[in-house]
Amino acid sequence: MIIDMHTHFVPKAWPDLAARFGTPNWPWLKHTSDGKGMIMLGDKEFRPVYEALWDPRVRLAEMDRDGVDIQVLSATPVLFAYDRPWQQAAECSEIFNDLALELCHYNPQRLKAMAQVPLQHIDAACREVTRAKRNGHIGVQIGNHVGEKDLDNEGLVCFLQHCANENMPVLVHPWDMLGRERMGKYMLQWLVAMPAETHLSILSLILSGAFERLPKTLKICFAHGGGNFAFQLGRVDNAWRHRDIVRQDCPNLPSSYCDRFYVDSAVFSQDALSLLTKTMGNERVMLGSDSPFPLGEQRVGTLVREHGELSDQVKSKILGENASYFFNI
Repeated sequence: MIIDMHTHFVPKAWPDLAARFGTPNWPWLKHTSDGKGMIMLGDKEFRPVYEALWDPRVRLAEMDRDGVDIQVLSATPVLFAYDRPWQQAAECSEIFNDLALELCHYNPQRLKAMAQVPLQHIDAACREVTRAKRNGHIGVQIGNHVGEKDLDNEGLVCFLQHCANENMPVLVHPWDMLGRERMGKYMLQWLVAMPAETHLSILSLILSGAFERLPKTLKICFAHGGGNFAFQLGRVDNAWRHRDIVRQDCPNLPSSYCDRFYVDSAVFSQDALSLLTKTMGNERVMLGSDSPFPLGEQRVGTLVREHGELSDQVKSKILGENASYFFNI
């Protein structure tokens, strides 16, 4: 069974949030022609998209083309609303979570949904996780930070504890990337800042000692192969050995925590995937395409299937077995 655990969606339509809340620059979808569209932020264009994001028939046809049995859908992060009042973000979470399930109901055996939550308000986020699990979501996607709060923030650690208690897997996805004033060209925010954000999130949990306070039952995955983490792990271990300010809250070697989290396979290079599996272990990497966006894998699973060094057993783990365990599918 082939499971693509990192894909995105936007609904075909949703309520006019600007009118609903009386504030500008909310996301909405402008349909153009021939199954194309543009995600808008108020009157500004954000991202061109096409119908696989909202049409389950197109999505399933692409899955059949690529030999994918199950897709796990999560919201496009522009829908998070973390910078809005928490009550509005909570309402948005309910709207988009319900619409995600509606999309999946077209073929619930092959389409599964992850929820979003109002992460700026921990109690409300925990309530929505509980509601979403009861309604049929198989996980929750969160951004890697809320304003200046990284994942080592005590409130966010409490949220992750709640997810563990609910047996609700977590996908951490970067958003609202750092350094935007210096990265206006060439998609540099997505090519430089996005991997750095994910690296920052993982190290925040490791070096703060947060993993020591979280149960080992927590299932948490970091998108895009964990960003820069695998390549820079030797540097982090070296710093921990030789600088007390690095290890002051982290009692064990940073690399020893690789068995506490998962990553997806969206690294687009056989050499990178080899390093990732050696760093994380074969059981900690899951197929993730980031489709149906242009920066995603265009033929899902090709990197894993055509890898010259991975055994068939390892490929089976990455292509489906690990995600089957992670999501209890």
